[in-house]
Amino acid sequence: MAIRIKTRGNESAEQMMRRFKKLCEKEGLTKDIKKREYYEKPSERKRRAARRNAPRI
Repeated sequence: MAIRIKTRGNESAEQMMRRFKKLCEKEGLTKDIKKREYYEKPSERKRRAARRNAPRI
């Protein structure tokens, strides 16, 4: 999947980068990259999911 950004009128590079970052966050790419940054063993993944789904007191 490729994200393409076209310039709008007199838009600066900083404004384009801001729009690009927002699109990446909206598409979930930022979260996915952070998730895949380090290998997580399946047992650790299950443990984290169990903690997330555990009832809070």
